[in-house]
Amino acid sequence: MAERMVGKQAPRFEMEAIMPNKETKKVSLEENMKNGKWTVLFFYPMDFTFVCPTEITALSDRYDEFQDLDAEVIGVSTDTVHTHLAWINTKREDNGLGELNYPLAADTNHQVSRDYGVLIEEEGVALRGLFIINPEGEMMYQVVFHNNIGRDADETLRVLQALQTGGLCPANWKPGQKTL
Repeated sequence: MAERMVGKQAPRFEMEAIMPNKETKKVSLEENMKNGKWTVLFFYPMDFTFVCPTEITALSDRYDEFQDLDAEVIGVSTDTVHTHLAWINTKREDNGLGELNYPLAADTNHQVSRDYGVLIEEEGVALRGLFIINPEGEMMYQVVFHNNIGRDADETLRVLQALQTGGLCPANWKPGQKTL
């Protein structure tokens, strides 16, 4: 049976990642927490697929808005950093990612995907999971869904903004509207 994660401390992680400058570096939840940042952690099944680049580039294109909200975005799959780099070095019009504004992390041992409950064990790939973690390391939001459906950058930003109000946000709440 699945265990609730929201309202609890998020599983800590440290992974190798390809950074926006195309260098390999470790990314970690602890580093974001130390810097007082929110973490938007999302999992996707694998590189060089069809739905994944649409959502990865959509989030990258909106990265400045996440930064304005003191949030760091980290994308994760079970592919290697070498595969991530090859995909980033492939142009968008050729089903690649082109330049990205946030790191893509490599969960090659599947531990982080397993810890976050998104690993499809028999396939060795992750489901599409999105997790928003506050600067204290508390899991504030989680959603996991079928790999055929890409995420909505607008909705991710809306949820982050709602969480940051600290108030009660009614259905269909939009930034700038009153909370309850």
